[in-house]
Amino acid sequence: MKMKNNAILHLATLAFLLLFSYPATFLAQNTPDRLLFGVAYYDEYMPYERLEKDVQMMQQTGINVVRIAESTWSTLEPQDGVFDFSHIDRVLDAMYKGGIKVIIGTPTYAVPTWLAKKYPDILATTPQGQRQYGARQNMDITNEQFRVHAERVIRQLMEHVKDHPAIIGYQVDNETKHYGTSGDNVQRAFVQYMKAKFKTLDAVNQAFGLDYWSNRINNWDDFPSVNGSINASLNAEFACFQRQLVTDYLAWQAAIVREYVRADQFITQNFDLEWRGYSFGIQPDVDHFAACKAMDVAGIDIYHPTQDNLSGVEISFGGDLARSMKGGKNYFVIETEAQGFPQWTPYPGQLRLQAFSHLASGADMLSYWHWHSIHNSAETYWKGLLSHDFEPNPTYEEAQTIGKDFARLSKQLVHLKKRNEVAILFSNEALTAFNAFSFGWGARENYNDVLRPLYDALYNMNVGTDFIDPSVADFSNYKLLIVPALYAASDELLERLNAFVKNGGHIVYTFKSGFSDQYVKVRSSVQPGIIGEACGISYSQFTIPNQVSLKNDPYQVGPEQNKVHTWMELLTPTTAKVLAYYDHSVWGKYAAITQNHYGKGVATYIGCMTTPALTEKIMQQALKEAGLWGLDQALHFPLITKTGVNSAGEKIHYYLNYSATPQILTYPYKNGQELLSGKAVAAGSTLRLEGWGVKIVRE
Repeated sequence: MKMKNNAILHLATLAFLLLFSYPATFLAQNTPDRLLFGVAYYDEYMPYERLEKDVQMMQQTGINVVRIAESTWSTLEPQDGVFDFSHIDRVLDAMYKGGIKVIIGTPTYAVPTWLAKKYPDILATTPQGQRQYGARQNMDITNEQFRVHAERVIRQLMEHVKDHPAIIGYQVDNETKHYGTSGDNVQRAFVQYMKAKFKTLDAVNQAFGLDYWSNRINNWDDFPSVNGSINASLNAEFACFQRQLVTDYLAWQAAIVREYVRADQFITQNFDLEWRGYSFGIQPDVDHFAACKAMDVAGIDIYHPTQDNLSGVEISFGGDLARSMKGGKNYFVIETEAQGFPQWTPYPGQLRLQAFSHLASGADMLSYWHWHSIHNSAETYWKGLLSHDFEPNPTYEEAQTIGKDFARLSKQLVHLKKRNEVAILFSNEALTAFNAFSFGWGARENYNDVLRPLYDALYNMNVGTDFIDPSVADFSNYKLLIVPALYAASDELLERLNAFVKNGGHIVYTFKSGFSDQYVKVRSSVQPGIIGEACGISYSQFTIPNQVSLKNDPYQVGPEQNKVHTWMELLTPTTAKVLAYYDHSVWGKYAAITQNHYGKGVATYIGCMTTPALTEKIMQQALKEAGLWGLDQALHFPLITKTGVNSAGEKIHYYLNYSATPQILTYPYKNGQELLSGKAVAAGSTLRLEGWGVKIVRE
């Protein structure tokens, strides 16, 4: 069933208005005053009766919270309008009796068979055609009948469970994205959105350059489906619209749930990251900062390699992003692996290291997906804390030590506050725009391939980092901003960045920053456009490097690392100092990396893709010049340290060894106590960390 005209108008306006209309009292932090250690639990999936046994094993593990219900709409509502809460009731009652709290998920991310059969248009139409039934997240989140039935099941669930004392909070939907929905109803809603935003077609045609290849639109009734568009500006605007659909959808669900929540309960969502077989970078299909406004607590799902490939960087990246979603407030790790894929079965000690790494970034909850391994279907070989036999195993036994330490140290470790002076400015709009042109230069790298090496370099050097996006109005809390591939940006944003430098801030830009406006229309001025004033450079040509290095190895990284790849801009300094020239018979007269003093601050520009060693050296120089090279920078990966202040105002220092080799460090801060062992630690004393070991020092 297609959306009615009033529903289309509703979509076009609600994405702008609903999110920002919540009273401030709705967004209180109603989080428990203790560390939460949990699992996802699905009584519906169990091959035989064992609920009482599972509760006993959870108690022995120190599990104090479970997440239920988000995946089981077809069990909760087996037929249209017929509801069965028996699984939910028995789990709620059993957990309450066992002293374990519960987070209820709305079950809307996997639709039941009867709903898809009755309303086939519920299955999303994408540029590749209509999705088939079977997989989860196959629906059109804007479809009128989906919304009607989703609201009904949410309200039925909430009415049934709202007074149960075991429930501490609610999760709306699950890893929500737009799922590529772009059918006729979505296209019509997009036209309404464009009318509201641009008013006239002349403005659209001008902003997006639609005269090209006769793409000009002269009548709103002729507005074509974007699915076939070759215009990157139009496609980027449609991607922005699709992200707003997600923001609207989650705000809509949160508003329904909020009608039922008690003052001591919270609403959250488990946002995920770009997926490359594990969590990697900024999620292209969700505007995390906007969507999280409707939540009380940011939640995140973080999955990562283990064994010899365990580095902790994905844990840190996901945690820093989640903490930044709510302006520095603590967050929940709603999903992470216990055993996970076969290649992720952790070495002894790694589960503990991972758990405390989440806390070190500011997590107040760590929850595994999931408690038990599933015996059939798509995720059979994604193992939970328990294996398929449900018996104790080495991972489960290690989790018991985590649960005991979480309970014992909760007061010292919960609500860790972090204050960072470095931030990465990311942009969903720049991500979409940058990725749109990879075909134009044959690169496999996308936006996250530019962003992640910069973050990884900071992580390796133990530099605490926040994330900000263009919606953040004030940059003055930071001394150093890292700005990767800001390909699409408004004049206003670029002027604010120039002002940040002029007023004493430091910025590191990468190539392709400032290149186009917010509508992905390339600026006709000399590149890099507005930021060229602060960077003190210009360029008019770029190319793909072939056997190009930096002249005279200026960062002393050796011949294998002293190379550039993927992209190179041929920079000419105006007022900038050249930090590195290209080493090439033709391109050797051009600068590769520059630095410019502008007002009271400094702007560094990296005109090419650099190797990890070069990236780290460039970042190290920027940190030192910004006055951000401190005691923690005496350590380097695989020794990771993170610091925060606990609820009692005490400084907490985490030391994490991401290697199998024992590591020794000198503790540089005031006398304290190592919390896991209870032993005193004197300033200047030596700390030894076993392979995959962790120590936590309270000053």
